[in-house]
Amino acid sequence: MLEIKNIAKSFGNLEVLKDVSLKVEKGDVIAILGSSGSGKTTLLRCMNFLEHADGGTMIFDGEEINLSSIHKKDVLRLRKKTAFVFQNYNLFRNKTALENVMEGLVTARKVPKEQARQKALQMLEKVGMADRKDHYPHQLSGGQQQRVAIARALATDPEIIYFDEPTSALDPELIGEVLSVIRKLAEEGMTMLVVTHEIPFARNVANKVIFMENGVVLEEGEAEEFFANPKQERTRSFLQTIAHV
Repeated sequence: MLEIKNIAKSFGNLEVLKDVSLKVEKGDVIAILGSSGSGKTTLLRCMNFLEHADGGTMIFDGEEINLSSIHKKDVLRLRKKTAFVFQNYNLFRNKTALENVMEGLVTARKVPKEQARQKALQMLEKVGMADRKDHYPHQLSGGQQQRVAIARALATDPEIIYFDEPTSALDPELIGEVLSVIRKLAEEGMTMLVVTHEIPFARNVANKVIFMENGVVLEEGEAEEFFANPKQERTRSFLQTIAHV
């Protein structure tokens, strides 16, 4: 479904991604683990063209793209196949939950307003937020705002959803409600890449795990095998540290 080969990205003299390769099959839920600064978020942002990669190729639905020289029209076209959920929600503060979910459909995709409204209502229902459709972000908890952000992502019918640490900005008691929505999407077969520190979630929901360190994929594998028998000493150390946080 999606493959990236030798993706590279630097910020000035700092190499953040060093020839990273990754293959995604339809229905995969891939947890991306690693300490801060390992390149996890930059990888996700390059895959969704929020950052411009310095090198590498992407194969998406059989089409091969040079990431360092991709044209803007191709970026816009390929982005329509994906959605991105940010750790800090990125909702419009002056719009209701319903309007936030509708906005991309009406503005970017030119969906008629009433059709967009019906779609937005369906997605808010899906994430358990239909009763908050007329609430503004400041009237919602962090978990509720993140569920609105997930509804916004789902409204575009993406082939893949990228999640960038979707629970990291939440109070501990609100994390479960967001993870349960993502777990439900996994059960429905949605293809997802999730940058996360939630090890129980990665263990129970992801079918594949990659562990990044210093801009490279240090270890990857099927989730069950990855957690039961990590191959690298650094992976074992990381998992032990996270388990005690």
